[in-house]
Amino acid sequence: MSSTHETTSSTSPLRVVVWNENVHETRRDPEAIRHYPDGIHSVIADGLRAHLGADAEVSTATLQEPEHGLTEERLAATDVLLWWGHIAHAQVEDEVVARVLRHVHAGMGLLVLHSGHYSKVFTRLLGTTCSLKWRGDGERELVWTIDPTHPITAGVPNPIQIPEQEMYGEQFDIPAPDELLFISSFAGGEVFRSGATWRRGRGRLFYFSPGDQAFPVYHQAEIQQVLANGVRWARPQVERVDLTADYHPKDWFVS
Repeated sequence: MSSTHETTSSTSPLRVVVWNENVHETRRDPEAIRHYPDGIHSVIADGLRAHLGADAEVSTATLQEPEHGLTEERLAATDVLLWWGHIAHAQVEDEVVARVLRHVHAGMGLLVLHSGHYSKVFTRLLGTTCSLKWRGDGERELVWTIDPTHPITAGVPNPIQIPEQEMYGEQFDIPAPDELLFISSFAGGEVFRSGATWRRGRGRLFYFSPGDQAFPVYHQAEIQQVLANGVRWARPQVERVDLTADYHPKDWFVS
């Protein structure tokens, strides 16, 4: 039997959850604590509140909470989930991963951030390794807009200039995006497809790479604007329903 989840109208506040593994912060890694003393999730959530205002109700969840803070009830009441992970992908329970995937297929929006490209959620949705080249030298990153007409790029400067950032480079092993929105270039010469979208089932997925625990990227207003735009774009577009193989008798559609 398929089930219908809660959904919101276009005029209702967006219900947004920012998920963070919260491991660098709890281990007291010096750079993470310097830039994100209350956790990366707190800075991202505050940025969304500043840019979305009364249009959104933003909360957070972390790996350390029971069921990683992503219970069935919590996800059913979430319009858009943001996912930040880095060194604890293997610690995320497969049951929770399956739950998140089911809700994305049913219509929940998902934003995967930075090192979340290696998360179980992202790799299973895309079906590839999502591997890439990287270097943590704190180089300048320029984030170039590919499609200035897309809602996610609205009001975003071109390019976004990030003074210090971890380098991500091609080949990025992902399936061809439905939409390529941003390409980044780095001081070392590499380029990277840093912003892309896909549809999975009824859900919308946006990957955005800028943002690392060692650099204050999520404090930048331009990055916060991209994430806020992404949340608005990824919100459920239709009624959320689990996609299952349901038996239908002949002429079931005839009233």
